[in-house]
Amino acid sequence: MNEHAALADNRANWDQRADVHARSRMYDVDGFLADRTAISDVVRRDLAVLAPHLPDSGVRGRSLLHLQCHIGIDTVSWARLGAAGVAGLDLSPNSLRHARRIAEADGRDVDWIEGDARRAATLTDRRFEIVVTSAGTIVWLPELRSWARSIHDLLVPGGVFLIRDDHPILAAMEFTPWQITDDYLAGGGERVYRDDGSYTEDSAGQITQTTNHEWRHDLGEVLGSLLAAGLRIEAFAELPQMDWPAFEGLVPGPQGWTLPPGAPRIPLNFAVVARRID
Repeated sequence: MNEHAALADNRANWDQRADVHARSRMYDVDGFLADRTAISDVVRRDLAVLAPHLPDSGVRGRSLLHLQCHIGIDTVSWARLGAAGVAGLDLSPNSLRHARRIAEADGRDVDWIEGDARRAATLTDRRFEIVVTSAGTIVWLPELRSWARSIHDLLVPGGVFLIRDDHPILAAMEFTPWQITDDYLAGGGERVYRDDGSYTEDSAGQITQTTNHEWRHDLGEVLGSLLAAGLRIEAFAELPQMDWPAFEGLVPGPQGWTLPPGAPRIPLNFAVVARRID
């Protein structure tokens, strides 16, 4: 299938997921809006990685763009932390409809941008001191070279970028038993599958636009794309926890979902911090 058709399938799927997620207990939109001090767990973990690369004031007063922002809970969390001139970008117009509603209910003036993250720099005239993306994002992008170049162009000189995402080894593995069943290395083309649910609770059967297209991006491609775009890598880590229970057997903890004691020690997340230096 050509790229345009594949992305159209994904957009339709995420338009439906947005409705499912907005009413889920996992996202708990009402609870988030009721507690004006609440920060999403995703953003709390992102900030722990990003903070050493920021001034003591953190994100406060600094312009920030959140790529692949979905329904905006994380984007609004960045605004609650004091980021200024916050913007969120997503491919799904229905996700942005929910994001706009949530931001307005929270009294936040956020600039919402619809489009492909790989083209983000062409979709806004603004430039940012911080660009972030995390938690299940880049598998939805067919390639990363244009994504990385766009990130470079979106940053002001000296600006910083963070990605923290599911480790690509997970997509290659089946966990019962533990074995490699799919590609880890990038370049093998798209993976197409059908799923009538999502990662939120009790979602099976709620999605009718079931076709999903994902692309494998190994760590060499992620780091190589950022370097080729002219960004300087300041930090890289492979992390033993993730933001959601991607497979059976993960146990919740203060830093996210982890493997139980005695399980093989593999990374569940990775994180990269990069900076525009020109």
